[in-house]
Amino acid sequence: MSDQATAVSVPRLSLVRRGLSWVADYVYAARRQLALLALPWTIGSRRPVPRAWRRGDPTLPEVYLIPGVYEHWTFLRPLGDALAAAGHRVAVVHGLGVNRRAIPSTADRLGDLLARTPAPDAGRVLVAHSKGGLIGKHLLVSSGAAARAAAEAAAGGDPAEAAAAATDHGRPLGLVGLVAVATPFGGSRLARMFVVPSIRAFRPKDETILTLGRETSVNGRIVSVFGPWDPHIPEGSALDGATNIAVPTSGHFRVLGARSTQRAVLDGIAVLTARGHTAD
Repeated sequence: MSDQATAVSVPRLSLVRRGLSWVADYVYAARRQLALLALPWTIGSRRPVPRAWRRGDPTLPEVYLIPGVYEHWTFLRPLGDALAAAGHRVAVVHGLGVNRRAIPSTADRLGDLLARTPAPDAGRVLVAHSKGGLIGKHLLVSSGAAARAAAEAAAGGDPAEAAAAATDHGRPLGLVGLVAVATPFGGSRLARMFVVPSIRAFRPKDETILTLGRETSVNGRIVSVFGPWDPHIPEGSALDGATNIAVPTSGHFRVLGARSTQRAVLDGIAVLTARGHTAD
Protein backbone atom coordinates (compact mmCIF):
# COMPACT_ATOMS: atom_id res chain seq x y z
CA MET A 1 0.00 0.00 0.00
CA SER A 2 1.29 3.43 -0.85
CA ASP A 3 1.04 6.60 1.20
CA GLN A 4 0.72 8.51 -2.07
CA ALA A 5 -2.50 6.80 -3.20
CA THR A 6 -5.35 9.25 -3.84
CA ALA A 7 -8.83 8.82 -5.26
CA VAL A 8 -8.97 12.33 -6.77
CA SER A 9 -6.85 15.44 -7.07
CA VAL A 10 -8.35 18.32 -5.07
CA PRO A 11 -7.43 22.04 -5.24
CA ARG A 12 -6.64 24.24 -2.25
CA LEU A 13 -9.75 26.07 -1.03
CA SER A 14 -10.02 29.87 -0.91
CA LEU A 15 -10.88 31.62 2.35
CA VAL A 16 -14.44 32.23 1.16
CA ARG A 17 -14.95 28.59 0.22
CA ARG A 18 -13.46 27.55 3.55
CA GLY A 19 -15.94 29.75 5.39
CA LEU A 20 -18.87 28.30 3.47
CA SER A 21 -17.55 24.80 4.03
CA TRP A 22 -17.21 25.48 7.78
CA VAL A 23 -20.88 26.55 8.00
CA ALA A 24 -22.03 23.54 5.95
CA ASP A 25 -19.95 21.26 8.14
CA TYR A 26 -21.66 22.32 11.35
CA VAL A 27 -25.11 22.27 9.76
CA TYR A 28 -24.42 18.65 8.81
CA ALA A 29 -23.16 17.85 12.31
CA ALA A 30 -26.28 19.37 13.88
CA ARG A 31 -28.52 17.31 11.59
CA ARG A 32 -26.71 14.10 12.51
CA GLN A 33 -27.01 14.87 16.22
CA LEU A 34 -30.74 15.54 15.87
CA ALA A 35 -31.13 12.28 13.94
CA LEU A 36 -30.34 10.51 17.21
CA LEU A 37 -33.81 11.51 18.41
CA ALA A 38 -35.60 9.96 15.47
CA LEU A 39 -37.83 6.91 16.00
CA PRO A 40 -37.48 4.13 16.98
CA TRP A 41 -36.14 5.46 20.25
CA THR A 42 -36.63 4.59 23.89
CA ILE A 43 -35.04 6.71 26.59
CA GLY A 44 -32.46 4.71 28.53
CA SER A 45 -32.26 1.86 26.01
CA ARG A 46 -29.73 1.05 23.31
CA ARG A 47 -30.69 2.41 19.93
CA PRO A 48 -31.20 -0.62 17.67
CA VAL A 49 -29.10 -0.94 14.53
CA PRO A 50 -30.99 -1.38 11.24
CA ARG A 51 -31.92 -5.00 10.59
CA ALA A 52 -30.35 -4.82 7.14
CA TRP A 53 -26.98 -4.26 8.79
CA ARG A 54 -27.08 -7.69 10.40
CA ARG A 55 -27.33 -9.52 7.09
CA GLY A 56 -24.58 -9.73 4.51
CA ASP A 57 -22.16 -11.77 2.47
CA PRO A 58 -20.10 -14.04 4.76
CA THR A 59 -17.21 -13.85 2.29
CA LEU A 60 -16.87 -10.12 3.03
CA PRO A 61 -15.31 -8.84 6.27
CA GLU A 62 -17.56 -7.73 9.09
CA VAL A 63 -17.38 -3.99 9.72
CA TYR A 64 -17.43 -2.26 13.12
CA LEU A 65 -18.23 1.46 13.19
CA ILE A 66 -16.25 3.57 15.69
CA PRO A 67 -17.48 7.18 16.15
CA GLY A 68 -15.49 10.24 17.13
CA VAL A 69 -15.48 12.25 20.36
CA TYR A 70 -18.94 13.51 21.45
CA GLU A 71 -20.50 11.33 18.77
CA HIS A 72 -23.00 8.49 19.04
CA TRP A 73 -22.65 5.62 16.56
CA THR A 74 -25.65 7.02 14.66
CA PHE A 75 -23.31 9.76 13.44
CA LEU A 76 -21.88 7.14 11.06
CA ARG A 77 -25.29 5.98 9.83
CA PRO A 78 -24.65 7.10 6.20
CA LEU A 79 -21.49 5.00 6.03
CA GLY A 80 -23.20 2.06 7.71
CA ASP A 81 -26.04 2.12 5.18
CA ALA A 82 -23.57 2.22 2.27
CA LEU A 83 -21.52 -0.66 3.69
CA ALA A 84 -24.64 -2.77 4.26
CA ALA A 85 -25.85 -2.04 0.73
CA ALA A 86 -22.50 -3.30 -0.55
CA GLY A 87 -23.02 -6.61 1.27
CA HIS A 88 -21.07 -6.09 4.50
CA ARG A 89 -22.41 -7.04 7.90
CA VAL A 90 -22.21 -3.86 9.97
CA ALA A 91 -21.95 -3.71 13.76
CA VAL A 92 -21.57 -0.91 16.30
CA VAL A 93 -19.98 -0.57 19.72
CA HIS A 94 -22.55 -0.04 22.46
CA GLY A 95 -21.52 1.43 25.78
CA LEU A 96 -19.18 4.21 24.60
CA GLY A 97 -21.67 6.98 25.35
CA VAL A 98 -20.38 10.09 23.58
CA ASN A 99 -16.86 8.65 23.42
CA ARG A 100 -15.16 10.93 25.96
CA ARG A 101 -12.96 8.32 27.62
CA ALA A 102 -9.21 8.14 27.02
CA ILE A 103 -8.08 6.48 23.80
CA PRO A 104 -6.25 3.53 25.47
CA SER A 105 -9.14 2.64 27.76
CA THR A 106 -11.65 2.90 24.91
CA ALA A 107 -9.46 0.66 22.75
CA ASP A 108 -9.45 -1.88 25.59
CA ARG A 109 -13.25 -1.75 25.71
CA LEU A 110 -13.38 -2.32 21.97
CA GLY A 111 -11.03 -5.28 22.24
CA ASP A 112 -13.15 -6.80 25.00
CA LEU A 113 -16.26 -6.44 22.87
CA LEU A 114 -14.69 -8.05 19.81
CA ALA A 115 -13.30 -10.92 21.87
CA ARG A 116 -16.77 -11.91 23.12
CA THR A 117 -17.74 -13.48 19.79
CA PRO A 118 -15.69 -15.66 17.42
CA ALA A 119 -14.12 -13.74 14.55
CA PRO A 120 -15.79 -14.46 11.19
CA ASP A 121 -13.75 -16.31 8.58
CA ALA A 122 -13.50 -13.16 6.44
CA GLY A 123 -12.17 -11.15 9.37
CA ARG A 124 -13.19 -7.74 10.68
CA VAL A 125 -12.43 -4.21 9.55
CA LEU A 126 -12.82 -1.12 11.72
CA VAL A 127 -14.36 1.90 10.00
CA ALA A 128 -13.90 4.97 12.15
CA HIS A 129 -14.33 8.73 12.28
CA SER A 130 -11.89 11.18 13.86
CA LYS A 131 -10.97 9.96 17.38
CA GLY A 132 -12.36 6.57 16.41
CA GLY A 133 -9.43 6.17 14.04
CA LEU A 134 -6.96 6.70 16.89
CA ILE A 135 -8.84 4.14 18.97
CA GLY A 136 -8.68 1.71 16.07
CA LYS A 137 -4.95 2.21 15.55
CA HIS A 138 -4.32 1.72 19.26
CA LEU A 139 -6.10 -1.64 19.13
CA LEU A 140 -4.20 -2.69 16.00
CA VAL A 141 -0.98 -2.01 17.88
CA SER A 142 -1.93 -3.59 21.20
CA SER A 143 -3.43 -6.76 19.69
CA GLY A 144 -0.73 -7.37 17.11
CA ALA A 145 -3.42 -7.90 14.46
CA ALA A 146 -1.93 -5.42 12.01
CA ALA A 147 1.55 -6.90 12.22
CA ARG A 148 0.28 -10.44 11.60
CA ALA A 149 -1.94 -9.37 8.71
CA ALA A 150 0.83 -7.37 7.07
CA ALA A 151 3.31 -10.25 7.33
CA GLU A 152 0.85 -12.70 5.81
CA ALA A 153 -0.06 -10.30 3.00
CA ALA A 154 3.63 -9.81 2.21
CA ALA A 155 3.98 -13.57 1.90
CA GLY A 156 1.07 -13.68 -0.54
CA GLY A 157 -1.34 -15.25 1.93
CA ASP A 158 -4.67 -14.23 3.41
CA PRO A 159 -4.34 -11.28 5.82
CA ALA A 160 -7.76 -12.01 7.33
CA GLU A 161 -6.65 -15.47 8.38
CA ALA A 162 -3.48 -14.09 9.92
CA ALA A 163 -5.37 -11.31 11.70
CA ALA A 164 -7.74 -13.85 13.19
CA ALA A 165 -4.78 -15.38 15.00
CA ALA A 166 -3.94 -12.09 16.73
CA THR A 167 -5.33 -11.86 20.23
CA ASP A 168 -6.34 -9.46 22.94
CA HIS A 169 -5.38 -11.06 26.27
CA GLY A 170 -5.42 -14.45 24.56
CA ARG A 171 -8.70 -13.95 22.71
CA PRO A 172 -8.67 -13.76 18.87
CA LEU A 173 -10.08 -10.57 17.36
CA GLY A 174 -9.81 -11.19 13.62
CA LEU A 175 -8.84 -7.59 12.80
CA VAL A 176 -7.75 -7.14 9.21
CA GLY A 177 -7.21 -3.39 9.37
CA LEU A 178 -8.67 0.08 9.79
CA VAL A 179 -10.34 2.60 7.47
CA ALA A 180 -10.26 5.99 9.20
CA VAL A 181 -12.11 9.10 8.02
CA ALA A 182 -10.88 12.56 9.07
CA THR A 183 -8.62 11.21 11.81
CA PRO A 184 -5.96 13.44 13.49
CA PHE A 185 -3.14 10.89 13.41
CA GLY A 186 -0.63 13.65 14.17
CA GLY A 187 -2.96 15.50 16.52
CA SER A 188 -4.42 18.96 16.01
CA ARG A 189 -2.83 22.22 17.18
CA LEU A 190 -6.34 23.62 17.75
CA ALA A 191 -6.75 21.24 20.71
CA ARG A 192 -4.51 23.55 22.78
CA MET A 193 -7.30 26.12 22.79
CA PHE A 194 -9.58 23.89 24.90
CA VAL A 195 -9.55 23.10 28.60
CA VAL A 196 -11.75 19.99 28.27
CA PRO A 197 -9.48 16.92 28.68
CA SER A 198 -11.32 14.92 26.01
CA ILE A 199 -10.38 17.58 23.42
CA ARG A 200 -6.91 18.48 24.74
CA ALA A 201 -6.05 14.80 24.24
CA PHE A 202 -5.62 15.64 20.53
CA ARG A 203 -2.69 18.01 21.09
CA PRO A 204 0.26 17.04 18.84
CA LYS A 205 2.47 16.58 21.92
CA ASP A 206 -0.03 14.52 23.90
CA GLU A 207 1.60 11.31 25.13
CA THR A 208 -0.90 9.01 23.38
CA ILE A 209 -0.64 10.91 20.08
CA LEU A 210 3.16 10.72 20.22
CA THR A 211 3.12 7.02 21.12
CA LEU A 212 0.78 6.13 18.28
CA GLY A 213 2.86 8.26 15.92
CA ARG A 214 5.95 6.20 16.72
CA GLU A 215 4.08 2.96 15.94
CA THR A 216 4.62 3.16 12.18
CA SER A 217 4.79 -0.59 11.58
CA VAL A 218 0.98 -0.85 11.60
CA ASN A 219 0.40 2.01 9.16
CA GLY A 220 0.39 -0.38 6.23
CA ARG A 221 -2.88 -1.84 7.56
CA ILE A 222 -4.57 1.57 7.70
CA VAL A 223 -6.48 3.48 5.03
CA SER A 224 -6.92 7.20 5.75
CA VAL A 225 -9.74 9.06 3.99
CA PHE A 226 -10.00 12.86 4.09
CA GLY A 227 -11.17 15.94 2.20
CA PRO A 228 -9.18 18.95 0.90
CA TRP A 229 -9.78 20.97 4.09
CA ASP A 230 -10.72 19.98 7.62
CA PRO A 231 -11.42 22.88 10.04
CA HIS A 232 -10.66 20.64 13.02
CA ILE A 233 -7.39 19.22 11.72
CA PRO A 234 -5.28 21.94 10.04
CA GLU A 235 -2.39 19.46 9.80
CA GLY A 236 -4.51 17.08 7.73
CA SER A 237 -5.08 13.34 8.07
CA ALA A 238 -2.45 11.92 5.71
CA LEU A 239 -0.49 9.11 7.38
CA ASP A 240 2.97 8.00 6.25
CA GLY A 241 2.99 4.37 5.17
CA ALA A 242 -0.80 4.14 4.95
CA THR A 243 -3.06 4.23 1.92
CA ASN A 244 -4.23 7.85 1.80
CA ILE A 245 -7.38 8.57 -0.20
CA ALA A 246 -8.42 12.17 -0.87
CA VAL A 247 -12.08 12.90 -1.59
CA PRO A 248 -13.49 16.22 -2.92
CA THR A 249 -15.78 17.02 0.04
CA SER A 250 -14.31 19.34 2.68
CA GLY A 251 -15.16 19.37 6.37
CA HIS A 252 -14.67 17.24 9.43
CA PHE A 253 -18.27 15.99 9.62
CA ARG A 254 -19.86 16.56 6.21
CA VAL A 255 -17.29 14.30 4.58
CA LEU A 256 -19.03 11.35 6.29
CA GLY A 257 -22.15 11.78 4.18
CA ALA A 258 -20.41 12.18 0.81
CA ARG A 259 -20.83 9.44 -1.76
CA SER A 260 -17.16 9.81 -2.68
CA THR A 261 -16.29 8.97 0.93
CA GLN A 262 -18.53 5.92 0.84
CA ARG A 263 -16.75 4.71 -2.31
CA ALA A 264 -13.36 5.44 -0.76
CA VAL A 265 -14.22 3.44 2.37
CA LEU A 266 -15.33 0.46 0.27
CA ASP A 267 -12.16 0.74 -1.82
CA GLY A 268 -10.12 0.89 1.37
CA ILE A 269 -11.66 -2.31 2.69
CA ALA A 270 -10.90 -4.00 -0.63
CA VAL A 271 -7.27 -2.91 -0.36
CA LEU A 272 -6.95 -4.23 3.19
CA THR A 273 -8.35 -7.63 2.26
CA ALA A 274 -6.46 -8.07 -1.01
CA ARG A 275 -4.13 -11.06 -1.10
CA GLY A 276 -0.48 -10.23 -1.47
CA HIS A 277 -1.00 -6.46 -1.20
CA THR A 278 1.76 -4.90 0.89
CA ALA A 279 2.95 -1.44 1.86
CA ASP A 280 5.41 0.22 -0.51
